[in-house]
Amino acid sequence: MKPLIEHALELGGHRTRVLELEGDGPGIVLLHGWGESAETWRPLLAVLARAGRRAVAVDLPGFGHASGLEPGAILPQFDDFAGALVQTWGRGEPVVVAGNSLGGCVALRLAERAGDLPLTGVIPVAPAGLELPGWFDVVERDPIIRRLLEIPIPVPSALVRKLVGGVDGRLPSSSPGATQRDVVDAFAGPHDSRRHSAALLESGRRLLPELAHAPYDLAAIGCPVMLVWGARDRLVPDGAARVVLDALPATWVELIDGCGNCPQVEATDRLLELLLAFPAG
Repeated sequence: MKPLIEHALELGGHRTRVLELEGDGPGIVLLHGWGESAETWRPLLAVLARAGRRAVAVDLPGFGHASGLEPGAILPQFDDFAGALVQTWGRGEPVVVAGNSLGGCVALRLAERAGDLPLTGVIPVAPAGLELPGWFDVVERDPIIRRLLEIPIPVPSALVRKLVGGVDGRLPSSSPGATQRDVVDAFAGPHDSRRHSAALLESGRRLLPELAHAPYDLAAIGCPVMLVWGARDRLVPDGAARVVLDALPATWVELIDGCGNCPQVEATDRLLELLLAFPAG
């Protein structure tokens, strides 16, 4: 089994942290959701390593250990970054791009450029931008987060992680009691200071108008698409898949029973099966 390699990379004008597996192809590119980082893909990367597949997960600009977002529209910055990742890491060979939530939005937008990018296909997992997003209100209005940002004295990072983990760790799960410790750590890790938490909320405020006003040209998609949803997703209901199916009737849709917004941590083995079967299915 190949080891997971962590290193840094320059992509589209941004410096980012990379978690990479060597192996057989086609390579799999993994894009995380809003407020998350490449850490959320570690469970899936572990099973991909056992399967001998080549894969990479990165921190999107403004999240995790990546450099910050530039002024102006955010989605075009992600487009440039993800396009550069596909071109550079793919070494000219077609890759599969899978993304969760915001990462799923980026994956669908990449699919619109399939004529210019080496893509085998894309797997958006509960992609944002098909319906009005509700996840941001859940975080911004949470009394724990609001109180944290109002405290006038420095707050120990361990306490910030505990408080934010209590909020973020509940969001992806199908039920609050089902949250695993590693899931909480994966979601709380990027926000271990008040400054990081404030920057996260600011990025959400900037993203909302872009996600709410038709971020896709679905008719332009020219590669296979498989939509994946947790049947118990409380943040992005699976009914949003109808928007894609109306434009692309051949889209493959998979619902994962008993799973919430993040199958990569709640239903890792099932998501692996779907990844390995795509696009042959």
